[in-house]
Amino acid sequence: MLPLIGILIVIVGFALRLNALLVVTLAGLATGVASGQPLLDVVAAFGRAFADSRYIAIVWLALPVIGLAERSGLKERSRDVISRIRAATAGRVLLVYLALRQITSALGLVSLGGHAQMVRPLVAPMAEGAADNTHASLPASTRERIRAMAAGADNVGLFFGEDVFVAIGSILLIRGFLEQNGIAVEPLQLARWAIPTAIIAFAVHGARLLLLDRRIAREVAAAQQPEGTP
Repeated sequence: MLPLIGILIVIVGFALRLNALLVVTLAGLATGVASGQPLLDVVAAFGRAFADSRYIAIVWLALPVIGLAERSGLKERSRDVISRIRAATAGRVLLVYLALRQITSALGLVSLGGHAQMVRPLVAPMAEGAADNTHASLPASTRERIRAMAAGADNVGLFFGEDVFVAIGSILLIRGFLEQNGIAVEPLQLARWAIPTAIIAFAVHGARLLLLDRRIAREVAAAQQPEGTP
């Protein structure tokens, strides 16, 4: 049972809100040492795993670029551009992004979106700019709602769109699980049955996004109403 100490370290570390990378690293080291492996061999295993998967770390090179662009006014520029389009509203902007995110995910291009590289610096500011163009001033709670809906659009588009692509991890996981239970299916069959689910998900969340504009209007009207007015 001693090698399970890594699980305890992860639970305690996350409960104390410590650095996630540090917690996971310590848990891995503790598990390796507790299982009887020399410390140098455990560290060497970490190095081999990183070297074998070093292509995964390439994505982190884009984060400094995004940070510099955001510091140089990327959010402000995107908000100004969308505010010039009179027909744009927060719900419509997010609906377009939902469609693009779901279509590109269905084609296997799951890295084209994301919270850090797309929602925070571009999509959410554009939705806020569209709302600012419609209403004089937005309450802080309304802005947080728009940002949350932008993140939700990314999640829904990715989650229900990627299953349409046959060469994705979720499809392979489902296929492997079914095969273990004696059910033989092809990835193409799973992807085909994911299409109706993706369409329903788009319709449901798309309706929520279109109703978002009405909710924003009600919240703005309530915030502008003088206190004590029935």
